Amino acid sequence: MTISRITVWQVDLPLSEPYWLSGGRLKFEALGSTFVRIDTADGLSGWGEGCPWGHTYLPAHGAGIRAAFEVLAPALVGRDPCALDTINRVMDETLPGHLYAKSPLDMACWDILGLSSGHPLWRLFGGDKSIPVPINSSIATGTPDEMVARIEKARAAGYRVHSAKIGGTDPAVDVARITAIDAMIEPGEAITYDVNRAWAPGVALQVLNAVDARAWVEQPCETIRQCAEVAARVPQPVLLDECLHTLQDHLDAWRTGGFAGLKIKPNRVGGLTKARQIRDLALAVGWQMHIEDTGGSALADTAAIHLASATPQTHRLASWLCHAHLAVDPVPGQGARNIDGLATPPRDPGLGVTPDPHRLGDPVAVYEG
Repeated sequence: MTISRITVWQVDLPLSEPYWLSGGRLKFEALGSTFVRIDTADGLSGWGEGCPWGHTYLPAHGAGIRAAFEVLAPALVGRDPCALDTINRVMDETLPGHLYAKSPLDMACWDILGLSSGHPLWRLFGGDKSIPVPINSSIATGTPDEMVARIEKARAAGYRVHSAKIGGTDPAVDVARITAIDAMIEPGEAITYDVNRAWAPGVALQVLNAVDARAWVEQPCETIRQCAEVAARVPQPVLLDECLHTLQDHLDAWRTGGFAGLKIKPNRVGGLTKARQIRDLALAVGWQMHIEDTGGSALADTAAIHLASATPQTHRLASWLCHAHLAVDPVPGQGARNIDGLATPPRDPGLGVTPDPHRLGDPVAVYEG
């Protein structure tokens, strides 16, 4: 089996309403997604999607994916898409770094592997059944009252796990946010306070030592070292997200001994192949983890839910569905969706999501041998 053609689409994904994070310093109104279809000489086609959360959140942007494809795609044409280690090695040798640009190509190859083997991805990732995954809301930064109202709205939609975006330079404001939210969380619900690296270590220590909440705190500061300094001096468990890209980053974080968990995002770490490696490391060292992508439609969400579903529940936290925030749906009726706070991966072979090319518009690039 060999790759005969790689076709690329640019798809704009407006959000249903503006979204603020990192203490309100970052605002988002639309995402730029890249869809890719890899066709094989045997007639199979696999799909992938790469969608950075804008261009201010991580060192990634939508146009960067498509620019990287100009280098990566010709190197993959003629290769066996099911030889995933080789595919990733070729991409890394052809273009070092740029992990986010490699993720949709890796995803499409996994889709082909599933289709050719007759297995859904959750089985290829080690799962024995399609297990529903709890999903968490994502609550944009606002005043305490605004954030409480957003959690109440999410609760009405079936969410029982919430991620509240806090952070800023005024400790009193974040103390007020956490205090108000912690007071309204009901039995059976869970909350994570996601700082998105907005705090200086001194602010983090002031806030977290001033509140009674003992919920997860996510990425309080910019670097692994800064987060470790905070984790050693606060009563809340700390998990990491944005500062982790390579497997080496994860090893460095583990060696600090200061963290209890992490987020695994295939687009951030380079694709499902590397996300699975990191998942297995997390299992070995005892971390709990959220598995979700950085953004995108139900296609990208479903790929992450496959990996989450195949992860032991003892170590798996909730996952987030970006498509719930979108004003458009490029793959209507397909993939893992919110059903009373749970998302279940498809049982069909591969990803179980097949976009209609006519809904995506004209391709922006085609690579053939």
